[in-house]
Amino acid sequence: MVQNNKPAWIRVKAPTSAEFKETHALVRQHKLNTVCEEAACPNIGECWQKKHVTVMILGSVCTRACRFCNVATGIPDKLDPHEPESLAQAISKLGLEHVVITSVDRDDLEDGGANHFAECITKIRALSPQTTIEVLTPDFRGKGDAYKIVVAAKPDVYNHNIETVPSLYNSIRPGARYFHSLNLLHMVKKLNPEIFTKSGLMLGLGETKEEVLQLMDDLRAADVDFITIGQYLQPTPKHAKVARFVTPEEFAYFAKMAEIKGFAMVSSSPLTRSSYHAGEDFAKLKLARQQKLAAN
Repeated sequence: MVQNNKPAWIRVKAPTSAEFKETHALVRQHKLNTVCEEAACPNIGECWQKKHVTVMILGSVCTRACRFCNVATGIPDKLDPHEPESLAQAISKLGLEHVVITSVDRDDLEDGGANHFAECITKIRALSPQTTIEVLTPDFRGKGDAYKIVVAAKPDVYNHNIETVPSLYNSIRPGARYFHSLNLLHMVKKLNPEIFTKSGLMLGLGETKEEVLQLMDDLRAADVDFITIGQYLQPTPKHAKVARFVTPEEFAYFAKMAEIKGFAMVSSSPLTRSSYHAGEDFAKLKLARQQKLAAN
């Protein structure tokens, strides 16, 4: 990851804890692909110390080339039909309370990988019924109603990241469409209101404050429950450059505005990522819903 000119609030120490090394060994032992490694996440040390792992299914090669993402682009791996069972066994052995399942984009597959997501959920439920499941899916653009297959498998949280403001889509997320992503999130909630919906965006790519506030309004109009907001970090010199480093005070401002706009859960800080503290945040969301139902 590009390190030049990072402010103090962005810098993190290299992971060295015994717990991190144990999780690293388990990930290797079970041959898990993780977005923690593939996307060079700065929080890997903290998360792996707590055995919080975001697994990446459908291979490690993406069919798209977004300018913010460190995952390899090219000809995708052949789909592994045994992956759902292997993943479920690994999660059971790891004893995870909450798991986040994401994937590369698989535009080469007829369903974009939706059935594979659903099978992973089903297998995990069978072996680890106590584990709560969060999916972070692609947009399934051009795959019709593929997302309905994932919704039918009833994950606890359905996450799809909006990533950035619409004015930057052509340069930052050229293979996607802003309003398609919004509609996907809205349709997930309409199909199953019991599923928490979630989306995230990166700051520091050249967006304006007004654009971020409008994006929040768009997500709330789509009935999204949870928003994550973090600083974009340039993975390599080949990727989009950081336009600026957003201050912690600005992140606090956006957190406050998101709360005012009605999000049930907000995570906004320079190091926030989609899966950062995902388990703890889901537990808070679930408790808040239970308390609201009890009050009514």
